[in-house]
Amino acid sequence: MLSFPKPLDAKEEESLFAEFRAGDKKARDVLIEHNLRLVAHIVKKYTQPEKDCEDLISIGTVGLIKAVDSFDGSKGIRLGTYAARCIENELLMFFRAGKKTAKEVYLYDPIGTDKEGNAINLLEVIVAEEEDYTEQFERKEKLAVLPQLLKNHLEEREREIISLRYGISGGRELTQREIADRLAISRSYVSRIEKKALRKLREEYEKMESEKGKAEF
Repeated sequence: MLSFPKPLDAKEEESLFAEFRAGDKKARDVLIEHNLRLVAHIVKKYTQPEKDCEDLISIGTVGLIKAVDSFDGSKGIRLGTYAARCIENELLMFFRAGKKTAKEVYLYDPIGTDKEGNAINLLEVIVAEEEDYTEQFERKEKLAVLPQLLKNHLEEREREIISLRYGISGGRELTQREIADRLAISRSYVSRIEKKALRKLREEYEKMESEKGKAEF
């Protein structure tokens, strides 16, 4: 069982940052050491039996170090709040790199068809089964910004089809055939619009993530 020093209180943290900014490297080390418990707490959310917890803690610690080095106390937040985001970012980058290495497909890439001939994507399979820790985190982030992406980057027909297809407006998810019948267009046309819209959403989401990462570091 790994054990870590207790978190610092606000005054201790402020004092150590003052010493660190004055050139005291030991103060920096103390700030890092006393926030390792936060790394372990965040890693616990993503750890599975086949994953080495200590490896993930090492990766999360890289995010913590970046947080300590770039923290700006004048913004009125505690280090822990800022560090949590940096740690999760570092873990997410690691998971994504692993997925790319394994040549895994995106959640919304087609992987087959159902009995009606509708394209089935990975996202639909995942939500019907138990999601792993990586997809849980990514899907949560995507859903949080989805309304903004739909409004700002899709044309009216694209937005309508995506909303119907995935039940975004609160209704049940419709098949491509049901959408085609409702809108009096062909199923193949619905499929083309859906793929185009999902590609747009993916590109805009990745652009948003890239810009967010640059702003944080």
